[in-house]
Amino acid sequence: MNTVRSVIAQSGLPLLEARMIVGHVLNVSRAWMIAHDSDSIAAGSLVSIQEMFRRRLSGEPMAYILGQREFMGLVFKTNPSVLIPRPDTELLVETAIDLLQNRPGATMLDMGTGSGAIAVSVAHYCPQAAVMASDTSAEALAVARENAQNLGARVVFVESDWYEQLPVGKFDLIVSNPPYIHHADSHLEQGDLRFEPPQALTDFSDGLAAIRKIIAGAGGFLQAGGWLWLEHGWDQAESVRSLLMEAGFANVESRRDLSGIERISGGQWVISE
Repeated sequence: MNTVRSVIAQSGLPLLEARMIVGHVLNVSRAWMIAHDSDSIAAGSLVSIQEMFRRRLSGEPMAYILGQREFMGLVFKTNPSVLIPRPDTELLVETAIDLLQNRPGATMLDMGTGSGAIAVSVAHYCPQAAVMASDTSAEALAVARENAQNLGARVVFVESDWYEQLPVGKFDLIVSNPPYIHHADSHLEQGDLRFEPPQALTDFSDGLAAIRKIIAGAGGFLQAGGWLWLEHGWDQAESVRSLLMEAGFANVESRRDLSGIERISGGQWVISE
């Protein structure tokens, strides 16, 4: 008999992941599964559950299997056209919120928005801010727009290759989690990264190509006194700080994530154009 208990036990997956899949298909809570672990699972649901088990056993990320991922206390739709939101990126969002939350009418641009996790989170927690988000992928923007709608966040989305198609304007803050993995990094062939869109992970160069482009063009889109903050790799902080200073940014610094890694770097644009 295919009971909740037996199906989970025979999944071949860690208990937490098996429960997440069963709960997702049955649309029930973990507490329900524990209380009803001897209940049988209908044939149709069993087929869906076993297919999801198969996908997970092949290494596919849970975020794609379930179609969602929690980030900043919000639930975001995810699919293989977007990077999976990660806790490391919450530092970038928290920094943006600190800069915007007491400034009614402040403006922010999120470049390479993907699922919209950064832009939508900021718009959700700083509803008084005007948030724009861009991406070169129409498929990613479709996901981001759906997330904004689902979460009631006001975000203007623009399809653009970095600055190329952006409307003329100046922002108080520009943020980005750009592709920063070196093209030869072996991690691209490991774990969840195997399933994520390559263009969201690597610049197909030295890992700093997109970051250089963002920093070089930021001055034309920042208000005097505006900020640029970028997420980057664990060993790139010093290089990013140097690029920011060379471009004319002041008050350049890096901030560490919960693991103690310098995860984001930023600076203030003090040159008036």
